[in-house]
Amino acid sequence: MSVQEQSPEGPATAGAHPRSLAEDLRARDDASLAALLRARPDLITPVPTDLTQLATRAGTRASVVRALERLDRFALQTAEALAVAPEPAPYDTLLALLAGDDGDPAVTGALPHALATLREQALVWGADDRLRLVRTARELLAPSPQHPSPTGLGPTVAEATTGMSPGRIQELLTTAGLPSTHDAVSAVASLTALFADRARMSALLDTAPPDSVEVLSRLVWGPPYGQVTADPAPRLRWLLDRGLLLPTAPGTVVLPREVALHLRAGHAHRETEPLPPAVEPTAAHRPQVVDGTAAGQAYTALATVEELLKDWHEGGPAVLRAGGLSVRDLKRTATALDVSEPVAAFWIELAYAAGLLASDGAADERYAATPAYDEWLELPPAERWTRLATAWLSATRTAGLTGGRDTKDRTLAALGPGLDRSAAPEVRHRVLALLAALPEGASAAADSLVARLHWERALRGATASDDLRARLARWTLSEAESLGITGRGALSAHGRMLLGLPAGTATGHRTAQENAQENDHGHEHGPADSGPGGKLPFHHHRPHHPAPAPEPRSPAELASAAARAGRLLAPLLPEPLDHVLLQADLTAVAPGPLERPLADTLGVLADVESKGGATVYRFTPGSVRRALDAGRSASDLHAFLADHSRTPVPQPLTYLIDDVARKHGHLRIGAASAYVRCDDDALLNEILVDKRSQGLRLRRLAPTVLAAQADPAALLDGLRAMGFSPAAESAEGDVLITRAHAHRTPPRTAPEPVPDGPPVPDATLLGAAIRAVRAGDLASTAPRKPAAAAPNGGLPRTTSAETLATVQAAVLTGDTLWIGYVNAEGSASQRVIAPVRVEGGFVTAYDHTADEVRTYPLHRITGVAELADDPA
Repeated sequence: MSVQEQSPEGPATAGAHPRSLAEDLRARDDASLAALLRARPDLITPVPTDLTQLATRAGTRASVVRALERLDRFALQTAEALAVAPEPAPYDTLLALLAGDDGDPAVTGALPHALATLREQALVWGADDRLRLVRTARELLAPSPQHPSPTGLGPTVAEATTGMSPGRIQELLTTAGLPSTHDAVSAVASLTALFADRARMSALLDTAPPDSVEVLSRLVWGPPYGQVTADPAPRLRWLLDRGLLLPTAPGTVVLPREVALHLRAGHAHRETEPLPPAVEPTAAHRPQVVDGTAAGQAYTALATVEELLKDWHEGGPAVLRAGGLSVRDLKRTATALDVSEPVAAFWIELAYAAGLLASDGAADERYAATPAYDEWLELPPAERWTRLATAWLSATRTAGLTGGRDTKDRTLAALGPGLDRSAAPEVRHRVLALLAALPEGASAAADSLVARLHWERALRGATASDDLRARLARWTLSEAESLGITGRGALSAHGRMLLGLPAGTATGHRTAQENAQENDHGHEHGPADSGPGGKLPFHHHRPHHPAPAPEPRSPAELASAAARAGRLLAPLLPEPLDHVLLQADLTAVAPGPLERPLADTLGVLADVESKGGATVYRFTPGSVRRALDAGRSASDLHAFLADHSRTPVPQPLTYLIDDVARKHGHLRIGAASAYVRCDDDALLNEILVDKRSQGLRLRRLAPTVLAAQADPAALLDGLRAMGFSPAAESAEGDVLITRAHAHRTPPRTAPEPVPDGPPVPDATLLGAAIRAVRAGDLASTAPRKPAAAAPNGGLPRTTSAETLATVQAAVLTGDTLWIGYVNAEGSASQRVIAPVRVEGGFVTAYDHTADEVRTYPLHRITGVAELADDPA
């Protein structure tokens, strides 16, 4: 039995209340235990040996805190009310604390489900007339001077008068109009009864001075503590003399819990929230409009990621010493993508989460595209989008934190450490699920979603506006819109499919009120009609789960949902075009997305001037020279434009290409350090006399050759800045074709999400764990013969001869034995076995603990004893 969770009652008898959480768990069926382990997966990491260890683990501080932080607002309020109720508390007392004297019907309908949730998670145990909050939860939630209660209530009269002299307590009784008693215990009980009696308490307060009532009104909702001087004012003296304020320390008084509850009309909380706030639609759009908008944004997302990695094609920014991207490089990337810095950080982190970029691991470490990026580029657009969307849904890295500060006041950098938040995937799924619950095409206000999320995970000490989940929710709305999962704030059809929901259906979660209606609005409680064996019937209501954690989906299910979403999105994506519209002002307009070969060539031949629904490219001498440097001839460029333009090639563009091509390569540059070669000595004279060439330190070697002390690359840039069109040449005198060399990292895997605690176990693991716990519990609780047990109740050691004789006898009689066993690693355990065969120094037996037949070396059995009964 768990020492931590044991009631002070005597030994349990048949049909009596459970004395401990372990006994309460022992009475549960396998389905109830499975629900507990699914809700609190940390309890089976590792699998406990028996139910006593499971109960002990369920009462540890870390596990209880984790469970409390995952409760919805009303379930947490129920636990907080139990923490200020007498222990054990009847159901009616708990209901009165939550519903108040007026009996809120919404609380009455929702309480059975909230209580069932607490029971399911082993935070509350006992029958309805003896409800107990686990001790650790009570310590966390009960009021104390160091840790005020979330309810704002103070200590009880009995707790506040601890250490008060009996004479002073009798004075309080006399001043309050109560008869004296023979001892302090009965005096405290009499004063408590007065404060808990609504009629008598109202009569007493009717005689209070208005200033005294005003003092009580300031303390009623907490904090319940106040400061007084050594000579209190008359309004305070009146309260102190009647025990309506009790001293707790010199100069400090407290409002007793019973007095506060009377002033609150019985409410433990200022505002009880039995029902989740509704997520109301703020705007409605036709589903076709939503899907079309989302599809357009999805294509923009693909283009943005491609543009990002094209910008880092030859090797991206350097990796900071502490990891991540520098602020300067983030700004440069944001300028290149024509977005804000937070948005640029999102696209960078998305590409990283999808495994498309990583650090190259070189000595001068830089970020670059991975080999997976090249494979991604070859996929159809819809499949490329699902790769990004699924990576975003499961990623724990949170781009919205970029630019913030960590706990050590260091700046958080994009791609750097410290951006993982394990709650991010759950919040993203939940926000999208709430949008899916709305009518098709409907969007919701961010504040409405944040309020709902705050109710569903009522993090203690955090407000709805500043907690991490609220910021994650707002980032989710923005990122989902950028990624094309939503359109105009509403969830798209392919977004629903990505979540595993049928397209075209709105699926919401049932509220407590709906569940209560299903149960006929009834709640039978009280000691009447006890069940078999005298046990009080528990309330077997469906637990209230307004925000259930999504069931873990297997990789195959995730891939299937992504494939279905891709098939739904594919027809909505714009078809790539094979043409542009050339204009006389040396621009080309792409009225939509271009086919990849066309886009790649045009990106070399022209500069992007503006982006949007249509992309505008501008032809300049520099862009044309770039195409010529890449190995294209003037005739190639003319043919390319003629083949891909729906309009005639303008004459100014033809002249521009011919003019740049005529000058291109007229000057040749090689390594001397560097030299300039040209058949036209007049052109070389022009360069020499130009003052802008002085930095190149040129001198004539021959009528057609100039030597420079600059390297070839600097010489090329310098002459181009002077308006010339030189071309680099090799040692053999051939023109060098300069193409961008793709830089790729070694093969890299996408970053693994940081889990939010142990994963939710699947059905197979749950079944195996429950069988192991049951078997271990059987071994630890099986009755032993009195002569077999050691004085301390443990297993006595036996000699080798005694062990062999006992095991051989059990084989003949079919008895079950209790053994101590040490395995090859030196780990000791106790097992219940039914020996089948003994030979060669080994015993073969059915192991009830492991639920299978095993063979044990006799020399590793430390002790053996007979059981009173066969557990099988």
